[in-house]
Amino acid sequence: MGALSDDIARAAEPSGAKRATLGRIAELLERNGIDVDEIGAVRRVSLYQQVTKDPETGEPTVHDLTAVQLSPRWADGPEWPTVVPGPLVRLPAPKTPQAPASGSVAVILPDMQIGYYRAADGALVPTHDEAALAAAIAVTAAAKPDLVVLVGDNLDLPEMGKYRLTAPYQNTTQATIDRAAIMCAEIRRAAPGARVVWIAGNHEERLPRYLIDNAAAAFGLRRGNIPDAWPVLSVPYLCRLDDYGVEYLSGYPTGCVWITPKLRVIHGDRVASGGSTAHKYLATEKVSVVYGHIHRIETAYRTREDFDGPSTVMAASPGCLARIDGVVPSTRGGTDLDGRPLTRHEDWQQGLAVVPYDSNSGRFTYEQVPIFDGQAFWRGKVYGGE
Repeated sequence: MGALSDDIARAAEPSGAKRATLGRIAELLERNGIDVDEIGAVRRVSLYQQVTKDPETGEPTVHDLTAVQLSPRWADGPEWPTVVPGPLVRLPAPKTPQAPASGSVAVILPDMQIGYYRAADGALVPTHDEAALAAAIAVTAAAKPDLVVLVGDNLDLPEMGKYRLTAPYQNTTQATIDRAAIMCAEIRRAAPGARVVWIAGNHEERLPRYLIDNAAAAFGLRRGNIPDAWPVLSVPYLCRLDDYGVEYLSGYPTGCVWITPKLRVIHGDRVASGGSTAHKYLATEKVSVVYGHIHRIETAYRTREDFDGPSTVMAASPGCLARIDGVVPSTRGGTDLDGRPLTRHEDWQQGLAVVPYDSNSGRFTYEQVPIFDGQAFWRGKVYGGE
């Protein structure tokens, strides 16, 4: 009622008249079912009088009348921020890949879980690990890869998940999209001539599923007369993947990148405790596989013999680039009474993988690069921690 009071005060001089007018305004709003909280702006306030005569006695009666022109809070659009594409970062012209003389190199970046929650003062706190991400990008630049594979779950998107969400995690999706777009620019700058592929994980799949469940009419919408473009409410459009030359493989869990005929990268859909997820893959995979999803560092090998002789396959998870101290919403985490995460370290490990390979023979070497306290140690050098 603050805006109403200011306008009335300018229109009426005596303080008693102000109170009477305010009372009439309140009665008028209540009689018409208008909630004060829904008023956006007061356009005009008119105070006037009308005289009527009693039909029997002819006595005049003066009526104080009030007319208020209002606009609702939603007249100028929603108060909450709409989701828009992330920022566009200007990059230098791409360079040709600088692969080492021994062959080609792939860098595999695992689950980043980019996201935020709000601290008590309203500041955004990341659920991804900025230091670990910086170290991974530094290793990527040093490796000079011709292929970079993001295994998926690069976005956390808790607002679109199926689990109960506390208030500090709400209204953080736009910040997540903005950071992911910048992340793509950082990777492109680190590997200017590389093929960069983002495999959709189960967390990226939250966005289309959320639309289908809650706003089916918006699912698949594209800009006018551009039928081959990405839907405007999709990860590749919002994160500007085309601007940074990043391929997107949608449709979790089907996305797959073949590094060689003997090695493929997937996000993964299997989880086992005690470091045994790798053995689940080895039990069924015919070729070596690098997977994400579990946030743990695992590597296992198995040799089988068939008609052509022995064949050795590997299954490995490079870990994650998310924080591992309980801020990523999970079934093992907890929150305080304000809904902010409490510290509880998960059985997760941070890292990435570098894979030198030969396309002709299909041979490769899997190099696990663990990250501790924001620093990666690879081939005798420390990356990150500046």
